[in-house]
Amino acid sequence: METITIKDIARALNLSTSTVSRALRNSYEINTETKKLVMEYAEKMNYRPNPIALSLRDSKSKSIGVIIPEIANNFFSQLINGIESIAYNLGYHVVIFQSHESYEREVANTNYLVSRKVDGLLVSLSSLTTNLHHFEELMEKGLPIVFFDRVPNEIETHKVVADNFFGSYEATEHLIKTGRKRIAHITSPIYLSITTERLAGYKKALEDYGIAFDESYVKYCHHGGKLASENEAAMQELLDMAEPPDAIFPASDRLTTGCLAVLQKNNIRIPDDMAIVGFTNIGVAELLNPPLTAVVQPAMEMGQQAVELLIKLIEHPKKTIEYETKSFRTSLMIRESSTGKVHA
Repeated sequence: METITIKDIARALNLSTSTVSRALRNSYEINTETKKLVMEYAEKMNYRPNPIALSLRDSKSKSIGVIIPEIANNFFSQLINGIESIAYNLGYHVVIFQSHESYEREVANTNYLVSRKVDGLLVSLSSLTTNLHHFEELMEKGLPIVFFDRVPNEIETHKVVADNFFGSYEATEHLIKTGRKRIAHITSPIYLSITTERLAGYKKALEDYGIAFDESYVKYCHHGGKLASENEAAMQELLDMAEPPDAIFPASDRLTTGCLAVLQKNNIRIPDDMAIVGFTNIGVAELLNPPLTAVVQPAMEMGQQAVELLIKLIEHPKKTIEYETKSFRTSLMIRESSTGKVHA
């Protein structure tokens, strides 16, 4: 099968090669209709840019580094699908590293990607990252970085997040409306952006419905759910309270599965004895017994938005930029884990 070139696309669409080239690079100089026409035709004809030629021409590697806490997480795997779907069509390769919730590993990953001359980084912070010097130094040297999901307040750049406050508020409100009064929240370290935002939504829902906030019903897992023993210990502490919770709202995939394991081990019936709502994109939520009520984030769209913002920074470094924080609305998928009988 012959390889299609920019000249072939230009000839077929009756456009100049420079217009096609700029459209494929998502240049702001080309109008939306022309970009759409070129992109759709390029996809249909299976056009793929030559990365070596692009690198020689632009003095760029045409590669993007992505650092995430873990790939074995449905939310992050969906994000990566979104990132790759845009990057590939724009001629960029994606190099993915996992921090495994380790600050040291995150720094090592960053240094390696920079040594391989990536054109920019997409980063979701590890649960143990409190020092941002490795990113600040690179940005001062001109490396484009966009943060997503777990983002730092201290660094000024583009950020892509879910509306964590809304998602958490909606989950807590749902539990209150099903008759639950003692709602516990198991979450990540307090200094993570997702932790503070989800905790704020949880607190606000309690306040709006006249339920006093009780700090003893909130448990922080320092490793963000990665250590099963830490998750299980937090859940067991809640069950051992004089007045144990009648509902649990874990703030991530791993925390949710940890809670479910402890509830099963203690023969606690869901939702009769304990309702549960996860903040999770876990793929098997509706296959669990009972099916899990969950706050779902539009991960694919978040990944697409993050890489689009990064490529704009890479390709138009001298253009005056007003940095944006793009927030995506979550949705609550109500299933049987939260809708059963309430005991007085």
